[in-house]
Amino acid sequence: MVEQGDSMARDSIFQPIKNNETLKDRTVEVLTDAILSGKIKPGERLNESQLARELHVSRAPVREALQQLQEQSLIVNIPRRGMFAVSLDEEDIQKINSLRVVLEAEALRLAQAHINPQREKKLEQLLVAIESMEPSPTKHSMRVDFEFHRTIWSYSGNEYLEKILTSLTAPLFAHSVRTMLRSEKLRLVLDSHRPLFDFICGRSKHSAEEVMLAHLSVRYHAPDRFASTAATVTTA
Repeated sequence: MVEQGDSMARDSIFQPIKNNETLKDRTVEVLTDAILSGKIKPGERLNESQLARELHVSRAPVREALQQLQEQSLIVNIPRRGMFAVSLDEEDIQKINSLRVVLEAEALRLAQAHINPQREKKLEQLLVAIESMEPSPTKHSMRVDFEFHRTIWSYSGNEYLEKILTSLTAPLFAHSVRTMLRSEKLRLVLDSHRPLFDFICGRSKHSAEEVMLAHLSVRYHAPDRFASTAATVTTA
């Protein structure tokens, strides 16, 4: 799953971190952006000492940042080999999405139970932003997409569900940035978010699982292949 690549010989891809107030948090932010933007390639080895030199910080905040990114599933720790940026194959993607069908469906139901006018307005603003985007592949579209889903998860009222989904989907969204879709397919993906909003607002005739499967099927092949719902749920 992970293709080993060594970052030791490359030129620095980072600007030095100079703010001493939250070095660990800032390091997490910089490394996350590098992974999501493709500056750090899938399967690339992350060397703690080199990262500290490039970021002009000590090794301690880098070590803490790498641990947090591991918890977020953006990097993997391979024993006796080191830390590597996550790399997903087709089966990995299907397994992640199979869990999303189940877990995000629950998040949709809980968000519907906790929706209020203020929350609906915020979610609609994100939806309008998504639907108004030009269908040109950029990491900005991915970030707004991710924010839309995370907002739904936060409305569930279950911080553990939100945390699991954030960790589960982070590598998937990172993968999406590296495998940008053609404009016409991206347009379909951007427009596939409204059924989620309609479900939360009580305007859908479909089950939460059907809504999620239809949403994921726009972009991914067999997104529920490893879910028990595969034999019973059809796309909306």
